[in-house]
Amino acid sequence: MGFRKKSKSPPVLSHEFVIQNHADMVSCVAMIVLLGLMFEMTAKFAIMFITVQYNVTETLDTEDKPEPVSYYKYGPKDMATVFFYLLIAIILHALIQEYILDKINRRLHLSKTKHSKFNESGQLATFYSFSFIWGCSILTNEEFVTNPTFLWEGYPHIHMAFQVKFFYICQIAYWFHALPELYFQKVRKEDIPRQLYYICLYIFHITGAYVLNLHRLGLVLLVPHYLVELLFHASRLFYFSDENKQKGFTLWALLFVITRLLTLTVSVLTFGFGLSRTDNQGFSLAEGNFNVLTVRVTCLSAICLTQAWMMWKFINFQLKKWREQSQIQASKKKAVSPKSRPSKKDSRGETFLKNLYVSGSRQGLKPEGRKTERKHHCGI
Repeated sequence: MGFRKKSKSPPVLSHEFVIQNHADMVSCVAMIVLLGLMFEMTAKFAIMFITVQYNVTETLDTEDKPEPVSYYKYGPKDMATVFFYLLIAIILHALIQEYILDKINRRLHLSKTKHSKFNESGQLATFYSFSFIWGCSILTNEEFVTNPTFLWEGYPHIHMAFQVKFFYICQIAYWFHALPELYFQKVRKEDIPRQLYYICLYIFHITGAYVLNLHRLGLVLLVPHYLVELLFHASRLFYFSDENKQKGFTLWALLFVITRLLTLTVSVLTFGFGLSRTDNQGFSLAEGNFNVLTVRVTCLSAICLTQAWMMWKFINFQLKKWREQSQIQASKKKAVSPKSRPSKKDSRGETFLKNLYVSGSRQGLKPEGRKTERKHHCGI
């Protein structure tokens, strides 16, 4: 009876050890923060990591009686909250990878390139679907559908509802967690620059909307963008399972262009016409007011440049896809057409005549065709 060979475990704190056990190590750090809630000395410090900070209570005058309403602001303590939910994002990332994506990968038997892209699309599709549903639920409670002017009316929007602030905390935490995941997931060197581009763009735009009190505009722009990205990564997942399923990419291409135009329209409307005509003009860090020409032009330029860069990447992607299809069609045309190939009947007839001529020559007989040729030749 043979004994099973035990696989050697990597050295402690080596690169391979950290990559294999990063989820367990991160979960231990998160548990230490949660255990801090059990003691009075550390509870005040631990609660700063777990709960949303900077609660403000205001009283709304109603017909019956005044009602207290809780709002939230942002501040430096939010960095601790972002750090804690960054740890949670790393743990959830590892769970989705191990219990869902890895099991599907074993059945599909993908190559290394497709394996990496499948994992990327699986993680992002899960995040985009969750964020899209969450963002839609927040927008249904807002007045944007019936009154688009709520994007700039009453600026600066220093007060946020709990769902809005927690949404932004989770968004910033997720995209920051994507940076160490490049190391934990052993992303190929060829894919790192491409992923770094869009991760940094997400962090820059979402954090900018959060800090500049433009969370209403950011939420309106994120929801349709996440829908388009969800469609793309879902289509890529179906494509990896069956290469004939490519209809989703056509719908994605159409919605991609529409979303880019929608983003530019809403941004120009907000910065060019809405905020520039409000009464509260000025720059004040204490009041959270950034409604000056320099900030408006910078924000609008950043959005326009990002949309232009995305359209440039989109056009190059479509051209590359069109060239590949044209090359496939050209290779098919160069192949031998079925009309030029001899039919089975003709080939059988030729072999029969050859066999007949060979057998006749052995017996001293010559076909009539040969006699006529000699007579004709002698006549000449």
